Amino acid sequence: MSKDLLIGVHPIEEALNAHKDIDRVLVRRGLNSPAWPELKARLQNNQVPIQQVPVEKLDSLARGKPHQGVVGFAAAIQYQQLEDLVPFLYEQGKVPLFLLLDGVTDVRNVGAMARTAEGLGAHALILPRHGAARLGEDAIRASAGALHHLPVCRPDNLLAAADYLRASGIQLVAATEKAWKTAPQADMTGPTCLCMGAEGAGLRADLLARTDDQVSISLRGRVESLNVGIAAGILLYVVDMQRQLAAEQE
Repeated sequence: MSKDLLIGVHPIEEALNAHKDIDRVLVRRGLNSPAWPELKARLQNNQVPIQQVPVEKLDSLARGKPHQGVVGFAAAIQYQQLEDLVPFLYEQGKVPLFLLLDGVTDVRNVGAMARTAEGLGAHALILPRHGAARLGEDAIRASAGALHHLPVCRPDNLLAAADYLRASGIQLVAATEKAWKTAPQADMTGPTCLCMGAEGAGLRADLLARTDDQVSISLRGRVESLNVGIAAGILLYVVDMQRQLAAEQE
């Protein structure tokens, strides 16, 4: 049984009392328990996603343990506030580099991107609280442990986070196949946040409209697109090379 499972009302309440992050809570459809309304209110106040599921799903997760109609998933990592991290990086004399993921739900993809981002000097991974891969044990394993070292920010509103980054002097660079400019043509030596969307759908229109620059990856073979994890790795490498060259020329 996964150690990040919170089975029943009391373990979830204990996690909330200890101010631990909870990724999400599954609740039995039609649950009518005296303890549920108060717990639901607390979860909503803490912006914890709540999902209604059949009781069979809860039974499968609990494996015989009494779940009282609710099962939670404790965060396997400690999330950080973007509003705390950005000024800290500037105070340390760093040139911020973030990787923002919009709608990327594949756990292995996110884990692999976290591994690459940490290895190439990114300062944080940004993904929304809702509609993103859960960063549990599988994601940590896919990241080869990088998620224990790379800060992760999980804002409630991705658009508000994008606005905050821009107001903080950080350019948003979107990866899109429709961009006329290739990645090496963009200047990413300054404070930058790379924005990647889900495969197929790409970045949502309102987020794309907020970006300062848009880049593509030129392909010479027959395939027309790349896996989002591979694309993120290429873009992060381009940023790293640009910054190394800029440092050598100083």
